[in-house]
Amino acid sequence: MGRKPKQTDLPKGGAEQGGELAPITAMMSSRLMVLANLLKRGAMLRYKRTAGLSSVEYGLVANLGRHPPMSVVRLAEAVGLDKGQISRALADLVSRKLVAKAVNPRDNREVLISLTKAGLAAHDAIVAGGQERNRRLLAELSEAEVAMLLDHIDRLTEKAVRMLADERDLG
Repeated sequence: MGRKPKQTDLPKGGAEQGGELAPITAMMSSRLMVLANLLKRGAMLRYKRTAGLSSVEYGLVANLGRHPPMSVVRLAEAVGLDKGQISRALADLVSRKLVAKAVNPRDNREVLISLTKAGLAAHDAIVAGGQERNRRLLAELSEAEVAMLLDHIDRLTEKAVRMLADERDLG
């Protein structure tokens, strides 16, 4: 644990001239962000190629999934984007017949969003692609290593939630 990370430990671009990583690049959070960004970029390329979805559209289709219809407000909260971004992406998805809009029968001021049959097919392709990418990513780890990794990630996530709360309390 006390060793200094070497250039070969991370993707190119994080090492200083002497072959050691800059302190910020050697941090766990930086390493996890590099991994997450690489995985996201690969996923976005795949979903653009296989389903014709942009990053925002992918998030909408993935969140709508096989759930009951959602309001635009609820969908925006689920994907962490503002209603303007969501509305533009939804307009594209509606025009491509991947998403349908309907007035909420309980509140005619609210519009509900759901996937069409074609949208469900795109969603299922996303899920299948994600499962295949996950298998490829973890293929070189044993079941015990995967279980340990997931346990560590869960524990680190719980700690990060507490740290975020601490920062908010100080703010």
